[in-house]
Amino acid sequence: MLINRRKFLKSSAVAGIGVATYPMASQSASNNVRPAPMMPNPVFIDTNGISMAVYEKGEGPAIVFCHGFPELAFSWRSQIDAVAAAGYHAIAPDQRGYGLTGGPSNPELYDMGIFCDDLVGILDARGIDRAVFCGHDWGGALVWAMARLHPDRCLGIIGLNVAAGRPGDLPPLENPEPSLIIQTPNFYMATFIPPGRAEAILEADVRKTFDFFLTRGGTGIWDREAFAQLSEDTAERQMNLLAILQRDNPPGETFLSEEVMAYFTQTFEATGFTGGLNWYRGAAKMGAILADAPTRIEVPSLYIGAENDVILPPSSADGMEDFVSDFERHTVMDSGHWTQQEKPEEVNRVIVDWLNRKIG
Repeated sequence: MLINRRKFLKSSAVAGIGVATYPMASQSASNNVRPAPMMPNPVFIDTNGISMAVYEKGEGPAIVFCHGFPELAFSWRSQIDAVAAAGYHAIAPDQRGYGLTGGPSNPELYDMGIFCDDLVGILDARGIDRAVFCGHDWGGALVWAMARLHPDRCLGIIGLNVAAGRPGDLPPLENPEPSLIIQTPNFYMATFIPPGRAEAILEADVRKTFDFFLTRGGTGIWDREAFAQLSEDTAERQMNLLAILQRDNPPGETFLSEEVMAYFTQTFEATGFTGGLNWYRGAAKMGAILADAPTRIEVPSLYIGAENDVILPPSSADGMEDFVSDFERHTVMDSGHWTQQEKPEEVNRVIVDWLNRKIG
């Protein structure tokens, strides 16, 4: 059965946790991955069977930043500085399967309960009772799951682009905004699941992959108005990302510096994409993991959407006030999917204002 990304990411638990931490000097970067530029020096924390690379800065209430695919803790470089300057303890890990952390190749060791346990282990290692969890893309699905699976460890939740799934015990929304994406078996989430299929294309030219993914506007991938004008039989409207990537000149406009693009490229050249793709391959277990979790979210919550995210539009957060007791939302205009990197000043302002009112 084809998975609908909006429902999949919107429907977003507990093993032995180690507490040892190691400075960067005591553990070499695996696979020739170097620490991220523009970031604090990372440390390694033993958690849930892996050694997780974590970047930290500042003091005060903890804010844990969770990245998505294909990204890294580096994606939060602007937010780490902003929240630390505002009086908070910023914590950003390279998630399981990514960057300096790496992880097992077995997709059975990737599911939402395991990802949550990884974060609980970070808190335990640092002696932190509760934290605000802020996530983007897959990290967004993860932080909403934290609010349901580990509400006692959550001070608050911030979801960028990804909204929390509507509980099944509530009536469906009336007249929800229809998706512009035409569902076919070539929808990218389906093509990411077979082992090796996506890797062969993503890893053939890693710089080309990031020149395609980390873009804005272009011919419609991250421009809602342009996207709606494309024919329904195009790879764009069907979100057949692997087909688009194989073109000589994939669409998109670069908005990140050469230093940023080079670090993403060099890191994924070293690690490959299997770890990140395993997050998709473990998706089928999500429903069972969350089946018995509370359906209401009782901690302060903020959703930040992006006007031109055609996969996860701001309307995906409609109705969240029905099951989130303290809910606010903000839409970043003229931004595609990579919101915290494309519009860092606005995202920082919204996050810090909300933190100061709800947490600080």
